[in-house]
Amino acid sequence: MRNKEKEKGLWKTLASALSLNANFYENAPINALTNRVAQTIVILAAISHALGSWVVFIVNWTAISILPLALLIDALSIVAGYYFWTLTIWRIGRWLRRNSPSYRELLIPIGFAYAPQVLNFLTLIPLLGEPIELILSVWSLLAVIVAVRQGLDINTIWATVISLLGWPLIQIAINFIQESWSRF
Repeated sequence: MRNKEKEKGLWKTLASALSLNANFYENAPINALTNRVAQTIVILAAISHALGSWVVFIVNWTAISILPLALLIDALSIVAGYYFWTLTIWRIGRWLRRNSPSYRELLIPIGFAYAPQVLNFLTLIPLLGEPIELILSVWSLLAVIVAVRQGLDINTIWATVISLLGWPLIQIAINFIQESWSRF
């Protein structure tokens, strides 16, 4: 029974995060359970991205012998991007507001904001992969803006500026990794 409750909690969390519900980001408790749920969402996003990249690697004739390593590095780039983006937001937030939340406290709402990335496996759809990836990336950016606005208790313009400082770097890094491995 407990696993079913946790599963319902994960799906409810995903739905709330996908809807960009500001109250959800504002009222999410900071505890071990929500931390695990946020980390689970990021890991699911990484796995989903790797599944979508799998087709890119196969189409580009990536050697089968290095395919598992390429997929692992692809998934790890999503997780590393999450920590880097959160660190960027936290540092700027501390500069703007002395009483801003801790880095650990920001990991939860930003982890929730990765919920759209769980759908990244849809990039498997021929000819629609890149547009879907772009839409999901922008959707995650919007979710992070909401999470930052609520988490740092700042206005939307500042939340957008802060979120946009790390986002392009993450997109460039992930695309670079994907392109580099697809050439092997």
